Amino acid sequence: MPYLTASDLPTTSAGSRFRAALDRPGILQLPGAQNGMAALQAKAAGFDALYLSGAAMTASMGLPDLGIITVDEVAFFIRQIARASGLPLLVDGDTGYGEALNVMHMVRVFEDAGAGAVHLEDQLLPKKCGHLNDKKLAGAQDMAAKVAAAARARRDLVIIARTDAAASEGIDGAVARAQMYVEAGADAIFPEALTSVEMFREVRARLPGVKLLANMTEFGRTPALTAKEFEELGYDMVIWPVSSLRVANKAQEKLYATLVRDGATTAMLPEMQTRAELYDLIGLNEFEALDASIAQSVLPQVD
Repeated sequence: MPYLTASDLPTTSAGSRFRAALDRPGILQLPGAQNGMAALQAKAAGFDALYLSGAAMTASMGLPDLGIITVDEVAFFIRQIARASGLPLLVDGDTGYGEALNVMHMVRVFEDAGAGAVHLEDQLLPKKCGHLNDKKLAGAQDMAAKVAAAARARRDLVIIARTDAAASEGIDGAVARAQMYVEAGADAIFPEALTSVEMFREVRARLPGVKLLANMTEFGRTPALTAKEFEELGYDMVIWPVSSLRVANKAQEKLYATLVRDGATTAMLPEMQTRAELYDLIGLNEFEALDASIAQSVLPQVD
């Protein structure tokens, strides 16, 4: 049913629903959803929670992932995904958009927009994708102060601290930072850009009792593992941050090439979501039924 009717709205906060999903048996699988439509499709496939990637978000805007978008721009995406799906959402908070006060502002804005969780990273601006080279790290104490600020500002938003230290400081550095971030108030740790199964296993062994998130991004430094394999390694969450955007972009590229070649979309029809499928997914008739002045739409008859 549409989100417009109160009876269809969640009765508990997004943060509490994210925690509940995380506490259920098995690994929490968080597919990336860069807009409301992707969120609806992920929900229809059976997912219980979602991830909003900074890389996917900025790429959908035609921008690189260098920490150049604003809190309000991210909140726009959070609102549409939370509204469309009603699912708890983990949001990429980059470096927190500044220092402690900026982090607190981000937490309040994201939570008000409908986020259930956020992760902060220990890079300096301009930040880079975690799987790229020569990332600049913030001091561990400075990052811990941001985590503490985030924990102080939240109502019940889940705070995940991401560390990019493995590439430059090794596992020892990443684990030491993670321990400091947990002490500062992080609910979970996201060790980014681990390059082997052995590294994932060692991080798990050295952070007993700490919730851990794995990043399964394509074309990156991490070996291709399944959700089941991450679960067997002891990880509690796994994200596929940019997968949906990559697939959508490749399909659009093919569409535009077909239009240039043929001057028509005919060859692409078998690969398109139909009008009926689209209307069913977005609940067109259910929305129409809420207003007696709107005649129920009837699909065009196609030969």
